[in-house]
Amino acid sequence: MNNTFDWTLIRSFLAALEHGSLLGAAKALRSSQPTLGRHIAELESQLGTTLFERTGRGLLPTAMALRLADSARAMEAGAMQLARQAAGAQSKLAGSVRISASQPVACVLLPPLLAQMRVALPEITVELVVSNAVSNLLKREADIALRMVQPDQGSVIARRVGQVTISAYAHRDYLRRRGIPKQPADLLQHDLLSGDKDDTLERGAAAMGLPLPSERIVLRTDDLIAYNSALRAGLGVGFISDYIGRTDNCLVPLLPMLQIPPLPLWLVVHREIRSNQRIKAVYDFLGSHLPKVL
Repeated sequence: MNNTFDWTLIRSFLAALEHGSLLGAAKALRSSQPTLGRHIAELESQLGTTLFERTGRGLLPTAMALRLADSARAMEAGAMQLARQAAGAQSKLAGSVRISASQPVACVLLPPLLAQMRVALPEITVELVVSNAVSNLLKREADIALRMVQPDQGSVIARRVGQVTISAYAHRDYLRRRGIPKQPADLLQHDLLSGDKDDTLERGAAAMGLPLPSERIVLRTDDLIAYNSALRAGLGVGFISDYIGRTDNCLVPLLPMLQIPPLPLWLVVHREIRSNQRIKAVYDFLGSHLPKVL
């Protein structure tokens, strides 16, 4: 007898023992009669003993087969318990989920939602990756990502959960000092906040026929937290997402006639990862709650 044998053959052995024939065992396991015959023969070879006598009426278990039956059933029960435990661990809504989002989304939009999610899914913890770069779900840098651009990888699922609108804002103190711009051309008389490497403001103004003098831009930064802090401090007029502007009563929206294209917000998850119940629960929660706060 070999010291080791193929455990997968035990299912065929127990099916043959229960049904008394290769045909009955094959039907029970949704296999074929020749396959079951090979399994039994292989198990007998590996164990070095005869398990069944082939008769015209089917399979007759030998004394050795009957002695091995209890151990084989215990193995089967253990395998089934292992499968149930694995399924339970996968389906249990506990553990960590890694979310990637840009600075403003991670620092302003997500925290109130994560507080609500903590109540709804108390066993789940969050690893928040704060980055303005597009995280690569394919490399498992994150389980879920919030993006302003639709991903083109075929192995991820992207759900559009809303759009981020953008407006011009200024602090009340700044407007008391400098007045309220009534038309886009009035911005040429105001202090402006702009990006550093990002020249969206300049390009947008030029498209409206309003080339901005460099001296009008009093702060340049691509750090969105620094940008928002400068705006709240009353340094000048800036352009921010409306969901950020709504968090401070001292920020006043300006120039409603400006047609600034909104940015779509995509909730992205890897196709394989979504089968994980823990990640799916977070994905579904964010998918249902994000549209309410945009």
